[in-house]
Amino acid sequence: MNIKKHIPNVITLINLLCGCIALVFAVDLNFDMAFYFVALGIFFDFFDGFFARLFKVSSPLGLQLDSLADMVTSGVVPGFVMFFLLAKSQNSISSHVFLPYFGFVITLGACYRLANFNIDERQSDSFIGLPTPANALFILSLPLILKYSNLDFIQVGLKNQWFLMGMTIMSAYIMNAEIPLFSLKIKDFSFKKYQLHLIFLAISIGLIAFFQFLGIALVIVFYVILSVLKNIFQKENF
Repeated sequence: MNIKKHIPNVITLINLLCGCIALVFAVDLNFDMAFYFVALGIFFDFFDGFFARLFKVSSPLGLQLDSLADMVTSGVVPGFVMFFLLAKSQNSISSHVFLPYFGFVITLGACYRLANFNIDERQSDSFIGLPTPANALFILSLPLILKYSNLDFIQVGLKNQWFLMGMTIMSAYIMNAEIPLFSLKIKDFSFKKYQLHLIFLAISIGLIAFFQFLGIALVIVFYVILSVLKNIFQKENF
């Protein structure tokens, strides 16, 4: 029995378990723990592919398991978080009982992206659209920004139903948009090849250290902007 071929799939299932636990905490409105378990799930999501490549045991089963696990960790959980934010938004009207369910548009967008990712051969070394784990971290950071940030304009925005609805639509769109984003996976230690990644990592650490949970959301926005600028620069030089 080749144990090595099962290791990546076990790691993927741990990602799924983390997503299930995060969902329980989210339902209990403990968004701090929900965030941490989603982040832990994403950590395992990164390493299942790493070990699959290391042991040369990549398989169609592993690909499907990875997407199914991400569907919970990076699809269902952020959808529920937006459901909660919309339910608590300051402009929500009691008669609009279905308004919070609009948050699950994020879940639908994540599902479509994950299915499309499995059949899109262009995304082997880069991404087309924002990866679901990055989107999940962005959405999961919102209730924590609301909880810990003292900036008035952020408080007003994250309590406004129209702002949240716009963010929900943007979230679903950006995951499926035809926008090339550079991959964060580093396969060797070439500084010249991965200098953009290292610069991004250094700035990201600074943003998170200075802004904390707000910094996480800023990192995701910075990632998209940096990728767009990279694409523009490459086209101009082409």
